[in-house]
Amino acid sequence: MGKSATVSRPRRKSAASRAVTVGPAPRRGRQDAGGRIRVGTASWSDPGFVADWYPKKLPAQERLPWYAKHFDLVEVNSTFYAVPPPATVAKWCELTPDGFTFDVKLHRLLSRHRAPVDTLPRGLRPLAGSNPDKAVLTPKLEAAVVEVIREAVEPMVAAGKLGALLLQLTPSFGPRYHSLAELDHLLDLLHDYRVAVELRNRNWVAEDRREETLEYFRRHDVALVAVDAPPGEHFMIMPGVDAVTTPRLAYLRAHGRNTQGYISGRSVAERFDYDYSDKELEEIAERARGLSQIAMDTHIIFNNNKGSYAPDAAARFQRIVQPGVRGQKSEVRDQRSEVSAR
Repeated sequence: MGKSATVSRPRRKSAASRAVTVGPAPRRGRQDAGGRIRVGTASWSDPGFVADWYPKKLPAQERLPWYAKHFDLVEVNSTFYAVPPPATVAKWCELTPDGFTFDVKLHRLLSRHRAPVDTLPRGLRPLAGSNPDKAVLTPKLEAAVVEVIREAVEPMVAAGKLGALLLQLTPSFGPRYHSLAELDHLLDLLHDYRVAVELRNRNWVAEDRREETLEYFRRHDVALVAVDAPPGEHFMIMPGVDAVTTPRLAYLRAHGRNTQGYISGRSVAERFDYDYSDKELEEIAERARGLSQIAMDTHIIFNNNKGSYAPDAAARFQRIVQPGVRGQKSEVRDQRSEVSAR
């Protein structure tokens, strides 16, 4: 693939320096002339969802099936903290209909976050070093963790429900002290999966480094995660770069636009405390349509996880890009009332 072409999209007044980059210029025409756009949220079991979105009397084991009535995509967040047993993953597959898709967030050790040794599968802990508070990532341990993840997601693969593996890198993984080549071993281990990588240090896409970064992703056939993030120049706030680096997948995560919360919030609800307006969702929809004109699949994940903000935004967004399908707000309200009345 050649150099990326730049296209314009609506810009926020405070984000004039944000650049939008996609692979070859998108084809003109209706969205259905391109790839499929799937919409979902980061997690189906977020405490805010339980408090404000799910029906009050809905049993915990019924939440995933209820979620799957409204969206056909979810990003599994619990796998960031621990690798689930294959039996648990198989149960998730049984609880969801044909055509449902799981994107699975990779364990935090693989994404270069600090990981206590006890977050690893018990059999791998002797490989993690002597400090119980911080596992030491070595090529041997990395390969072993990937093998356990392979076993865990096999039920999704068998059911045709695995979408992508998401590597959400720590913001401390930046070009000043690190190289993208440090990911070579991991990406080689995962070469037969669709992989999406979210960079969380904006220096990777600074003007003097952007093309080098995009070329790395293209060379490894890995999706660079695009974001809708708050305005600002803080190193943790990624600009809106929409680069299709593999034709197999485009991936966009919507974090909300609360700059102060995103930078200094201590909890998920504080960091992602943002309720998207319909106009802002239209802006994201324009980006999604552009991505879908190039990629076979485009996954849009709402991560503004405070209360019901994420599922409500995902439902409204879904009506924009997929008119007439799941996520109708009135339908959700009716089903809430029906369950609460039991």
